[in-house]
Amino acid sequence: MRIGVLTGGGDCPGLNAAIRAVVRVATAADDEIVGFHHGWRGVVEGDSGVLTTAETKGILQSGGTILRTARYHPDENEGGTAAVLSTFERDRLDALIVVGGDGTLGSANTLAHLGVPIVGIPKTIDNDVSGTTRCIGFDTAVATAADAIDRVHTTGESHDRVMVVEVMGRTTGWLALSAGIASGADAICLPEEITDLDALAKAIRERHDTGSSSSVVVVAEGAHFLGAIERPSDSMGALVSTELANRTGYETRLTVLGHVQRGGAPTAADRLLATTFGVTAVEAVHARSFNSMVCLLNEQTELTSLDSVARGPRPVPEALLDVARKLTVAC
Repeated sequence: MRIGVLTGGGDCPGLNAAIRAVVRVATAADDEIVGFHHGWRGVVEGDSGVLTTAETKGILQSGGTILRTARYHPDENEGGTAAVLSTFERDRLDALIVVGGDGTLGSANTLAHLGVPIVGIPKTIDNDVSGTTRCIGFDTAVATAADAIDRVHTTGESHDRVMVVEVMGRTTGWLALSAGIASGADAICLPEEITDLDALAKAIRERHDTGSSSSVVVVAEGAHFLGAIERPSDSMGALVSTELANRTGYETRLTVLGHVQRGGAPTAADRLLATTFGVTAVEAVHARSFNSMVCLLNEQTELTSLDSVARGPRPVPEALLDVARKLTVAC
């Protein structure tokens, strides 16, 4: 078979591990793998090259993606869908393996309903793709964010400061919640919960009055707040930092982790997940199980319909939110 593969949307650790697994398993079955550069844009523009085991050797441990990526959706650009169909026919592809988040996989679902044989692989540090309990890149991002928050703790304690750390997560708080709990944050501001800044400031003052020398507040970039608070042009972390400084009178510092969360080598867990997903995706192609997405359910790698992505971002479960409520002064 002749199988195309692409990585779309934001980069994350583990993409190269998935590509490597796809190429190795497919090549062993005498398939040919065509790698498209810069996600769906590469398919539209016909920017591709054949991938071999030699070209994917040694990439298991590396971050980013050797295919490179882009935030481009063919169904949202004039002529994009027609160009994908043309490339698929011209390149004589039998199937396409699409590695991406909800946007990239949403486009994959649209094209699958037009008859393009597609198998999806979910990846995003936000861990919010519906239909799977784990996405490639999430474990590494949590480890990176938790390590950074650990380091901020010691600076806060040394200077008697309130330390605010902003992490990614526009629509869901998977990353902020998981990293915050893992690092012992004192408060976590999320998209799922409306934070009352007056109540948060009061809780922090009470902590300091009872002997705590510092507090660490983790803020998701899409956090929501009570009242008519104007969203700042820079970041929600900046808003929290400024408002807490004004309300408490304590010295406050902000750290925005930004793209640090996306970069670097994948953890062993992400390498394992990405490799397993890659193997399963090729097996799905061989079984002609198209319009499907590889997923992790009950610790088992399975296939689910690509239609599941259309349900929207997968919310953080109430049980995990409850853990944070019990361990922090605000969530």
